[in-house]
Amino acid sequence: MFGGRATVKFLMWSSSILSKSDILFPGHGGELFFSLNRASSFKSTSSCLARVSSRSISNDSVKKKKKNSNRKEKSFISVDSLVKRTRSNKELDEDIIEQHLSADSHVPVMLGEVLDVFSNRQLRSFVDCTVGAGGHSSAIIQAHPELQCYIGLDMDPVAHEMARTRINGLLNSGASHVSSDLRTHFHLKNFKFIRSVLSEVDEKLIDGGVDGILMDLGMSSMQVNNPERGFSVLGDGPLDMRMNPQESLTAEHILNSWPVTEIGRILREYGEESNWFSLQNKIDRSRNTGGLHSTRELVKLIQNSTPRSRGGRQGWIKTATRVFQALRIAVNDELKTLEDSVYNCFDCLSPGGRLAVISFHSLEDRIVKQTFLDIIGGRSGSDEGYGQSSEPVSGSHLQKKHTADAEEAWIKRVVQGNNARILTKRPITPSEKEEELNRRSRSAKLRVIEKV
Repeated sequence: MFGGRATVKFLMWSSSILSKSDILFPGHGGELFFSLNRASSFKSTSSCLARVSSRSISNDSVKKKKKNSNRKEKSFISVDSLVKRTRSNKELDEDIIEQHLSADSHVPVMLGEVLDVFSNRQLRSFVDCTVGAGGHSSAIIQAHPELQCYIGLDMDPVAHEMARTRINGLLNSGASHVSSDLRTHFHLKNFKFIRSVLSEVDEKLIDGGVDGILMDLGMSSMQVNNPERGFSVLGDGPLDMRMNPQESLTAEHILNSWPVTEIGRILREYGEESNWFSLQNKIDRSRNTGGLHSTRELVKLIQNSTPRSRGGRQGWIKTATRVFQALRIAVNDELKTLEDSVYNCFDCLSPGGRLAVISFHSLEDRIVKQTFLDIIGGRSGSDEGYGQSSEPVSGSHLQKKHTADAEEAWIKRVVQGNNARILTKRPITPSEKEEELNRRSRSAKLRVIEKV
């Protein structure tokens, strides 16, 4: 009925006028408010209570109004102020984006930012761990005429052949800004085999290291747009989802053969899907009617499992995107491969060499961030934790732009360790213009580490 200081004052006053024979009853909030023996003498008291109660209600309504206004204010806070990231202010070359879009080919994400990472380096050797259609690689080759050894890796045979054709065409064009001494090597392999590839190309690369390595973890447009690969939620094709067609495990096998509890774990952990339990049970029941064998069948199951209150068509598409992501990660063992490969790539760098990683969802970015921290000796679970090491690291601290980086405007804050320094305390994300022109770039995050 009323509370706080008003309750205390009233109880102190009432105890002075009530006798032991008075009976007090608890109110709805636990307050004592009425006496049977002296009800008649409480006429003044009731008016007092009414005033206190109305004052309390008035105060409560004011507080509610303040809370509601605070919520409204919070809803107008810009996304950039909430997300711990550094949005790129790199001027976008719109012509390059439009050329790729008009040709219906893969658009290299954050191309200008990647070029900036290596622009202040003498690149004698460079490895593109996910060469894709060769967009990043061809730009790097043209920007570094001093480049002597280029290695392109990809486990997708279609992308591998496309990149080889593109880069060889660039070399044969006789362009003046491409070194005639450049040796190119293409390997149809996963980036987890980077050590063996370097050893195969030149043993000296193992001893001296390479000057630059890029890992673009995103899927190429050729893969997504081909329904036969099974990656798209909007197409109809087999439930494949293999990045390397030579592997045996497919999404169809997982959905129809793996223990249902394991499927639930995959959806929960790899897809971060809140509706995982319902989906898990419906996948299990689908086995009684022959199982799931196409992406359209899986999408239909997801549509029937997604409540209409989740936003209609957009709701089920978001759920389907998370489910497809989870299955793709499981089929290709992406997260474990990524963690091991980041360590291997760093070990393969020369002193002063840089490793740049572009991730596209929170699970990937979390692994890249934590692995970078482990490399410099730090342990942390939050974006603000860079430089807070559980082990003493000499010189490990957060600092603003280092004097040596005065010419590299993209470097905002550096985390220094004994054997490396993280050049991106917070990940760099695409410019607003790039996100507008290339919607698939919206979730991209770029992190960079340099070997000392």
